[in-house]
Amino acid sequence: MKFAVRIIKNQFHPLKVPPNANLKQGQYVLVKTDKGEEVFTVFLVNSEIQKIWEKHQPEPFSVIRIMTPEDMETYEEQKKLEISAFYKCRDLAQKRNLVMKFTQARYTFDRKKITFYYTAPERVDFRELLKDLTQEFKRVRIDLRHIGVRDETSILQGQGVCGQDYCCCRFLKKFEQVNTKLAKDQGIPIAPGKITGACGRLLCCLNYEYKTYIDAAKTLPPVGSGVMTPDGIGKVFMVNFLKKSVNVKLEDGKIKEYNKSEIEMIDGEVDIDINIDNNLNYQEDEVVDIKSLNDDKNSTTGNI
Repeated sequence: MKFAVRIIKNQFHPLKVPPNANLKQGQYVLVKTDKGEEVFTVFLVNSEIQKIWEKHQPEPFSVIRIMTPEDMETYEEQKKLEISAFYKCRDLAQKRNLVMKFTQARYTFDRKKITFYYTAPERVDFRELLKDLTQEFKRVRIDLRHIGVRDETSILQGQGVCGQDYCCCRFLKKFEQVNTKLAKDQGIPIAPGKITGACGRLLCCLNYEYKTYIDAAKTLPPVGSGVMTPDGIGKVFMVNFLKKSVNVKLEDGKIKEYNKSEIEMIDGEVDIDINIDNNLNYQEDEVVDIKSLNDDKNSTTGNI
């Protein structure tokens, strides 16, 4: 049997297990990583993943030992120290008037290193803060790590509007670029509360079905095109990709829905006014800052 551990950002690493170790699913183990000694939960690797790892195996981590009851007491105490260190670092940054939003503090198990994760709208000169932290945490190596808002959400975890754990907490390893065009092309209302996640950026899942919508759009007339319907000439007002139908505004002002088999595209202009902006479904009385929803340089850094 092969075992692995999952570190931040859903990266799984196989374990080098000592011959005398009797590992079991769900156990806590102390392993050696590039950051030092860290505690993780053991996962049993299934046969399909083992086949993949035969060709592309991630860097394995060495198991130092299975956590003992005494180790677990130390680990629980460490968690309390991390909370205390988090607030101390935040207070010191505020005294320096630094625009930094701290996400989490993490000690290595041997307490030789502490990492502070933070987000910031711009580059921060934290040299003076680092001096303060050095005085506060003696004989400890300090790492101030700038991360993006999407990275922050993957660390803090939570549940999305779908009721599932955030994708970035379950399986996403790499964030794909997301922009409002994805929502518009899928006919999703441009309302921040409906299309953004806890990170304040557009939902990652807007990417998942985008190709399906684009393929469907190729078989349907675009919004604004003239069509002949069983009820006469009209202009496409809205496209329903999944139903493979369109809503058409007729010459008498009525809007009806037709399957693609019921309509034919016609050449030339059709003198029927439609408000295409209504198709975007902006939330009434809500100012939508489109630019703020799109990914930018602070959305994700990969610096975890």
